[in-house]
Amino acid sequence: MAWFWLILGGCFEVGFTTSLRSVDGFRNLPWTLAFLASVAISMGLLELASRQIPMGTAYAVWGGIGAVGTVVVGMAFFDEPTTTIRLLLILAIVAAIAALKLTA
Repeated sequence: MAWFWLILGGCFEVGFTTSLRSVDGFRNLPWTLAFLASVAISMGLLELASRQIPMGTAYAVWGGIGAVGTVVVGMAFFDEPTTTIRLLLILAIVAAIAALKLTA
């Protein structure tokens, strides 16, 4: 169950990084609330998962999910560049996350 919480926490990390681009110096209240809620949930789930998964592994997986998810959201919804090298680097991050899962 810890891995489920960790993956879900990583998804909320994508939520807070995506919200962060729209908070406008924390003046945009709906996006600011979405950011704060996502941060709290994401950190809480990371803490919950780290009770059973080594913290280094949990943090690396959580951060990797957030990084990959944020890049994918940026490419899909915010016209960020989709180059071959970016896709290969995302694949490398996913491979590293999978490898950490296998060694934990």
